[in-house]
Amino acid sequence: MRPLSIFLRKALTGIALCCVTATAWAQETLPYWKDIQTVGVNREAARTAFMTYENRDQALTMDNANSPYYLLLNGTWNFYYVDAYKDLPAGIEQPGANIQWTDIKVPGNWELQGHGIAIYTNHGYEWKPRNPQPPQLPEATPVGVYQRDFEIPANWDGRDIFLSIDGAKSGVYVYVNGKEVGYSEDSKSTAEFKLNNYLKAGKNSLVLKIFRWSTGAYLECQDFWRISGIERDVFLFSQPKTHVQDFQVVSTLDDTYKNGIFKLALDIVEPQGTTAAYELLDAQGKVVAQGSKSVEGKKINFEAELENVQTWTSEHPNLYKLLITLKEGDKVTEVIPYRVGFRRFEIKEIDQKSENGKPYICFFVNGQPIKLKGVNIHEHNPETGHYVTEELMRKDFELMKQHNLNTVRLCHYPQSNKFYDLCDELGIYVYDEANIESHGMYYDLRKGGSLGNNPEWLKPHMDRTINMYERNKNHPSIAIWSLGNEAGNGYNFYQTYLYLKNKETSAMGMNRPVNYERALWEWNTDMYVPQYPDVKWLESVGRKGSDRPIVPSEYSHAMGNSSGNLAAQWDAINTYPNLQGGYIWDWVDQGLLQKDKNGREYWAYGGDFGVDAPSDGNFLCNGIVAPDRTPHPAMAEVKYAHQNVGFKAIDLAAGKFEVKNRFYFTGLKKYQINYAVKANGKVVRKGKTFLDIEPQGTQELTVNVAGLKPKAGTEYFVNFWVTTTEPEILIPVGHEIASEQFRLPIEPLTIAEHKASGKTSVTTEGDEVKVTSPRMQFVFNKKSGLVTSYKVNGIEYFTEGFGIQPNFWRAPNDNDYGNGQPKREQIWKQSSKNFNVTDVITENDGNNTVLTANYLLAAGNLYIVKYTIYPDGVVHADITFTSTDMEEGKTEVSEATLMATFSPGQQEARRAASKLVVPRIGVRFRLPADMNQVEYFGRGPGENYIDRQRASFVDLYQTTADAMYTNNYVRPQENGHRTDTRWVELTRKNGKGLKIVADQTIGFNALRNSVEDFDSEEAVGKLRQWNNFTPEEIANRSEKKAKDVLRHMTHVNDITPRNFVEVCVDMKQQGVAGFNSWGDRPLPEHTMPANQEYKWGFTLIPVK
Repeated sequence: MRPLSIFLRKALTGIALCCVTATAWAQETLPYWKDIQTVGVNREAARTAFMTYENRDQALTMDNANSPYYLLLNGTWNFYYVDAYKDLPAGIEQPGANIQWTDIKVPGNWELQGHGIAIYTNHGYEWKPRNPQPPQLPEATPVGVYQRDFEIPANWDGRDIFLSIDGAKSGVYVYVNGKEVGYSEDSKSTAEFKLNNYLKAGKNSLVLKIFRWSTGAYLECQDFWRISGIERDVFLFSQPKTHVQDFQVVSTLDDTYKNGIFKLALDIVEPQGTTAAYELLDAQGKVVAQGSKSVEGKKINFEAELENVQTWTSEHPNLYKLLITLKEGDKVTEVIPYRVGFRRFEIKEIDQKSENGKPYICFFVNGQPIKLKGVNIHEHNPETGHYVTEELMRKDFELMKQHNLNTVRLCHYPQSNKFYDLCDELGIYVYDEANIESHGMYYDLRKGGSLGNNPEWLKPHMDRTINMYERNKNHPSIAIWSLGNEAGNGYNFYQTYLYLKNKETSAMGMNRPVNYERALWEWNTDMYVPQYPDVKWLESVGRKGSDRPIVPSEYSHAMGNSSGNLAAQWDAINTYPNLQGGYIWDWVDQGLLQKDKNGREYWAYGGDFGVDAPSDGNFLCNGIVAPDRTPHPAMAEVKYAHQNVGFKAIDLAAGKFEVKNRFYFTGLKKYQINYAVKANGKVVRKGKTFLDIEPQGTQELTVNVAGLKPKAGTEYFVNFWVTTTEPEILIPVGHEIASEQFRLPIEPLTIAEHKASGKTSVTTEGDEVKVTSPRMQFVFNKKSGLVTSYKVNGIEYFTEGFGIQPNFWRAPNDNDYGNGQPKREQIWKQSSKNFNVTDVITENDGNNTVLTANYLLAAGNLYIVKYTIYPDGVVHADITFTSTDMEEGKTEVSEATLMATFSPGQQEARRAASKLVVPRIGVRFRLPADMNQVEYFGRGPGENYIDRQRASFVDLYQTTADAMYTNNYVRPQENGHRTDTRWVELTRKNGKGLKIVADQTIGFNALRNSVEDFDSEEAVGKLRQWNNFTPEEIANRSEKKAKDVLRHMTHVNDITPRNFVEVCVDMKQQGVAGFNSWGDRPLPEHTMPANQEYKWGFTLIPVK
């Protein structure tokens, strides 16, 4: 950690300047919502979120509803909306005003309840995406007015009464009984107002007048839905006149990391003749520390040391209950409960040295240099918008825990109070972030650029930082503070950093790191927290070392079908000490649940609401779970990459493996390690064991593989999987926490060449070449280039003549669009239709017929498909993709094909295509819809790709073509692929169908839809994802320029199963990529350069 003494004086000076500036601005007559310096009026100072109770028993429940001094105001309110604030009726805040109210649900954003337009933009401000001019705001700023009545309970008489608004966006005016109470505009932090001077006996009227935009909105330019209104709980609570205003807890560990150090500081309002006491209870309810003092001033402190405390970590979130009690004489006047966890945070050197000769510097929790296995998380509910229920939060945490995630970064604002309570309870490290992002101003440090370097904006920066810290400072789960996100760096962030460091390094601080991603390598971040590093960068900085820990604040952009190379990134993270994890972007697709005119549900995204609204399309759908929390296929890779048990082969032939316990605080002996030796997916040996491996330790494990004999076409694998034997938090008994697979070096013997009795014959009728025998018919159309019929024993396999044909195109995923592939690689789409067959040659091979079709592709090279057709209907396809750099003298094809291929026009096409990669090299055909029973031997069970397959093991799987469709990508795209397939069968329920056997391995898709159904460019009639950022953009839209560049607005309800099963059989399909979604391409090893030759093949075998 770097010395701070030089900077602390500057911090205090900055804060003082902030206050001076505020005084000057107070003389202006601007309304609050237009005034940069008015961040709150009559708002209570930020403090710990807690509830007050009447007695100890009530407090021990830690349930607000059990407090007689808590009144929840959620529910149905009156509501009035205008599109421009000047249209508000005069006196609307007055009781009894003649207003035509409508009903609205609270919490819940008003745009999702029929008022105004939900807008999504990423960088830009939704009211002015280009060239914003802070603090200017539109005159047509919408306003929503909420009203409801309430009565104060009789037992609150003589107490201080407060209104608490946990979150409302953006500028909030508060009125009680027609009188202005105050104002607040930090929409993601609690705002509290004291109401005593505004209340009356009986019915009271509460009005919240909320401006959709305020100067505060300039700091709320986050990458999420720009929607408005009351987003979190609203409630009243009361405290006695003498009460706890705030408190601070230090609960850390001594240098042994075994004994607890406990400190408690109380701030008391109107202390007079009062006694303050505390109790600290363990999980069994036993008091382990206590104290009592007479209150003589406004502050009071307690300290205690506890031997052998139960520590708090994500693995074991042991909590103690703190009870704070105020008494007047023998009468208890207030009891406040809170959860306490003992943990210690440090950044320090370790003994191991990097390539630069210096010790690695790591982040420690309780003495261990942990790995942060994290995701970024927005507040998102597909039905209500930003309001997330406790039930939905628990669902999120259950999925995280069951997929080996241990931390969340709050992007890019503090969450609701309940969220932190659950993180404390369930064991989630929280990377808490101030509600600051001014991305639309970008990062120029000059005047007029970044607000982060503009002293005029210091007060709102500081206010939001203080709000975050003061409310959340005591939560055990808070492990890291963040100054904000994508808001530039500079003066204001230097001040907020120093404020937090001063708090954290003081006697009452917890020494938690303070980070900021835009600080990069500057001094005002304790970790380097970059965004979207690739594997090579991680490996490089891991080898060389760094002056602080490395934890990417965002990486592995999970937009649509993505998350390629995640396991490789974690190979680097697990190798180098200074690489301490990272936060995937992000947790949940932000689709909003809607219904089309036919009642079919879909998830809407940017541009789906209003007319010509500014939009960044589906760029907010980047989750590893869908809006309804069903995991995307990539979640399997997430679980694998983060698993806490690792396996490494020592000697495969001898069955020797190393098992590593990657937990930091948990021994492995309570987990069952299972293994199975499989031959072509069938278990031949199995076992289970328990290994007593200490945290971060290793141990050798031997599996009996002796005596396994090579057999024709047989491969042997060893599968490991680790399961729980006792329930854990959100994890049931029998849950799989880790898995691995190894292929044994027992190579299969060669399968005998296929032979069939009978004889084939060839006839040509016009464009059709027919190969027949008494049992089969194989028809190739020279004009279309398709195998139009494949009939065996009376069964026609190809639907409507859509038989085997070349295929080099996949429906672009979001990363493909981000890197420009649909336009750049368009030649391969053209090569997948309107085929140019230069030559068809048939010849006899004994009883068989060999039919060779030469395709001259639009790219200028050749695709040569050689079919060997047997009398019993078996067909072998031997396929060559010639290099786009092919030379005429070295290409062995017919004269006709040579002339066509090496014509002057084709040379230019080949030259251009040589710089490209091929999305896939394969064929496709369509089977009858009822031939949808799928069994295969390859990687599964879920969708996988060559750069996202480490969690997908080679095994025998059964599914259906319907089930192979990944139906939860918000925008339909390439999906359902399987890699490293040895064979696949597609049959009817009666078992009759077709088997495809790879010469080596293949990839395949088998879906009830075509490639074109998932290809956004083919969605004729759908709007484009226009940005609409300026009137000029709207006026000058060019369909020509947008073609193959901008996605169409397609959704899950656009996909309807068709009356066929389309099978794509690939030598290989390129990877999905995923370091980012705006330029990243699949790694070279996961692509197929067009200037290389590829040979592959497969056999079709009718299944009787």
